[in-house]
Amino acid sequence: MTMRRTLRSVVRNLGLAGVFAAATAAAVLARPVRFEPLPDTSTLKPSQAPGYAKTEALCATCHSRDYITTQPPHKGKDFWTAEITKMVNVYGAPVPETERAAIADYLAATY
Repeated sequence: MTMRRTLRSVVRNLGLAGVFAAATAAAVLARPVRFEPLPDTSTLKPSQAPGYAKTEALCATCHSRDYITTQPPHKGKDFWTAEITKMVNVYGAPVPETERAAIADYLAATY
């Protein structure tokens, strides 16, 4: 039986009120899920550029380096500047204005 046919059968047999009651009961009985994040095993490409150390110090403290290393390649400085701006404005990343250009330069040159 397909999922759609099964759902129709349940709705027909229980009625809409029964489906609602079952869904509500399931939501009430659900337990919170806890998980341990996997260790960050990715690394940034080392560089003598000042932005490398700043990226390690500021970006990798909030999220996995995978967020950086798995971005589409060769996106350029405008892309990375926009990403840094998003991290600061949307997610509250503590990246000082004075550090952002060096980080964007490193990321654009390396990724």
